[in-house]
Amino acid sequence: MSTSADRAARVVREQVVEGHLRSGTRLPEERLASALGVSRNTLREALSQLVAERILVREPNRGVVVATPEVEDVEDVYRVRRLVETAALARGTGHTPERIAAVAAAVTEGREAGARGDWDAVASANQHFHRAVVSLAASPRLDAQMDLLLAEMRLFFHAMGAPERFHQPYLEENAAIAALLTSGDRQGAADRLDAYLARAEDQLVAAFRDRG
Repeated sequence: MSTSADRAARVVREQVVEGHLRSGTRLPEERLASALGVSRNTLREALSQLVAERILVREPNRGVVVATPEVEDVEDVYRVRRLVETAALARGTGHTPERIAAVAAAVTEGREAGARGDWDAVASANQHFHRAVVSLAASPRLDAQMDLLLAEMRLFFHAMGAPERFHQPYLEENAAIAALLTSGDRQGAADRLDAYLARAEDQLVAAFRDRG
């Protein structure tokens, strides 16, 4: 993609990651191009990339909309996450004080959001936690891949409903993983995250199947 199209795709993707664009939201080209300050041709290039990433889809008579995930998407994303995130914790080469502090900061962010009852912000803090975990691998390629997974994950979370019930238990799980990481117990942190991801996948899969 051109640099402008890449920037536009990144902005739209991050809007999905942060929960501002939800499944089924239509993205009118003219208005979006104006908001992003790009030409419609550049925007179409960006949207095509996001369609290829499965974050957006093209629908007859509606144009481009934010994708609605299926249970198979949940299973595949969590398959990747359990490989990538646990490896970043256990064997990442970027365990600098700054990156470890970013993991802990996301825990604090989530707890503060939970204390004020802002569960959308808790979900965003959770995204920031997992992004910080992957950054421990010190791989720009994995960071870029995680951005795609984070966008799909946020769409999964929207489908759950009752965000407090889903996210609240993971606030302290994130805290426990951060504590293990800070103490130097990388494998312990990885093992705890692996169990956590398996449990979250089971919850999401069950919810998606009930919905279907």
